[in-house]
Amino acid sequence: MPPPISMTLPFAATSPSEPPLEPTEGVASPRLERSEGAARVTFKLTGGATVLDRLHQSGAAKVRFPHRPAEDPPEAVLINTAGGLTDGDRMSVEFRLDAGCRAVATTQACEKIYRATAGAAEVRTSLSLAAGARLDWLPQETILFDRARLSRRLDADLAEGAALLVVEATIFGRAAHGERVRAGLFRDRWHVRRPGRLVFADDLCFDWPDAEILSRPAVLACHGAMATVLLVGEEPELHLDAARDIVGESGGVSAWDGKLVARLAAPDGISLRRVLVPLLAALRDGAPLPKLWRI
Repeated sequence: MPPPISMTLPFAATSPSEPPLEPTEGVASPRLERSEGAARVTFKLTGGATVLDRLHQSGAAKVRFPHRPAEDPPEAVLINTAGGLTDGDRMSVEFRLDAGCRAVATTQACEKIYRATAGAAEVRTSLSLAAGARLDWLPQETILFDRARLSRRLDADLAEGAALLVVEATIFGRAAHGERVRAGLFRDRWHVRRPGRLVFADDLCFDWPDAEILSRPAVLACHGAMATVLLVGEEPELHLDAARDIVGESGGVSAWDGKLVARLAAPDGISLRRVLVPLLAALRDGAPLPKLWRI
């Protein structure tokens, strides 16, 4: 029997305290499997009620529609069957609402962004609302693991009279595991047009080689969680005083030119939710958050 063949492959180090191993000379790097998913959802108005018109889902992206009371808008629950994202993974989501439609979108759980070896995970969201439509885009938090890399983009096009509520909350590290996010990449770009004119643009980029950058006062000032909330619609300024009362010292709220923007920072995800949940409820005129937010 011939002797066994031994080979050293350049797998990444499994311990978070160890740097990735360098490729072994003369040995080709293995091709790692990557996850892709795409979901497209269209709603239409039938008999005064918003109903699903078209649904496309592929790869790791799935959409489910829990039973709702007839008087409530439909709720779309996004599911990533891959269980998280890492570098090279790609996820795209598209929602279209016809005139007068009302809908809510959320996620089954927090999205986890795992440690990357090279490149970044990519998430793209496209929202299109016809005249008089309203969409509440309420995904649960995104959790960035140590050395995670994420590039995320949201594009929204609103017709005259349409309204959009968006929240994106991000948690840096798993506090319960004592994890400290020492390095990584987080890009988050929002473009909102109404109607066809750019009314809100936000381009955030944290590209940090060490944890000290996140502790700087102009960045996160040692906070472990943050969120941005945007409401675009008719007279969102009416919510300004209530929103400021809820946010308090956790951030700031501004309203101008048909939009309201809130920025929040908190020590951890639990502290962030204590402010975020009542804030979103207020911006939804008292309507409770999707049930998955409360499990």
